[in-house]
Amino acid sequence: MARFVSPLSAVLIYASIKAVGLVVLAFWSHTQQKSALHLLSRRWDSLWYARVAEHGYGFTLTAPDGRELSSMAFFPLLPWLERAASITGLTFGQAGLLISAIASVVAALGLFHLGRHVHSPQAGTLLVCLWASLPVSIVQSMAYSESLFVALAAWSLYFLMQDRWVAAAGLACAAGLTRPVGVAIGIAMCTHALARLRHADSRARILTSCALSLSGTAAYVLWVGAQQGTFVGYLDVQAAWGNGFDAGYSFARFLGEFISPAPVLTAVLLLAIIALTATPHVMMRLRGYPPALIAYSAAVTAMAMGASGYFGSKPRLLVPAFPLLLLVAIALQRSAKPYLWIAPLVVTSALYGAFWLNGSGPP
Repeated sequence: MARFVSPLSAVLIYASIKAVGLVVLAFWSHTQQKSALHLLSRRWDSLWYARVAEHGYGFTLTAPDGRELSSMAFFPLLPWLERAASITGLTFGQAGLLISAIASVVAALGLFHLGRHVHSPQAGTLLVCLWASLPVSIVQSMAYSESLFVALAAWSLYFLMQDRWVAAAGLACAAGLTRPVGVAIGIAMCTHALARLRHADSRARILTSCALSLSGTAAYVLWVGAQQGTFVGYLDVQAAWGNGFDAGYSFARFLGEFISPAPVLTAVLLLAIIALTATPHVMMRLRGYPPALIAYSAAVTAMAMGASGYFGSKPRLLVPAFPLLLLVAIALQRSAKPYLWIAPLVVTSALYGAFWLNGSGPP
């Protein structure tokens, strides 16, 4: 295993895992008489990002039930980059694929360095392998914003661990313009600042960095509010899409309906969800993880599990919760042949990703 501990080897392993998934997707799509390229770049959220890149934020779609779905639900950094990349002659969807491909490699490199900083180079490499072989990791290759966000988040947290406040804050601001969960990085920075302010001489720089880290999300949410004519305009836009936050109640009720609609069962499932999301973070605290990393992971997990929207997308919403995978990476490192555990995950991820994208529902 010692030979798989460099940044280059981590990136090459990541690229190899992604290549397996794309080959399986291409073959599966061919058997279904579908285009893998179309599935990756011209369906679901990728269409909305492309519309924003091409037309700005004036587009709305009337759902069959009468709801007005606005493109303002989608944060602007990916569409901005797609528009910039389109000057090369690429379509907006193709530009999104290129951005995701580059960002996913940058994300893998950031995860390696973060894992190495927190534990060891081996843990960093295994963290990359686990992130690449998530069941829903096919989104890392789609014209979606997950790869871009994780690239920004991983490097921001890595710089934060080194007290490089300005770099961490700048990347956090950009992440906040990519997905609403960017606020989790701001929470991480504020958590890290609480420990540093008592001993640091540059308190103004730390406080300014914390404010900057939250400014991306805040700026976009306030802009949407101004466009909607109400301070809570962004929440109204999300509500039209069926999205909100209810601390997991809707998710517990959704799960309970498969067994029994009894309120007691819903309450039990809700408590179980809370316990399942809290347990790994308690373990991280007991094992001495940096508080900022725990805060980030807890915020991402809470926002994903507590969302009241489309429940099939929850695994995708957890893709940025990569600190949870570090627990598994460290455990695998202690085994005699850790990469033997990765191989079946890679195969499962490739098969599930191909099945998922060729299905009828959005990821």
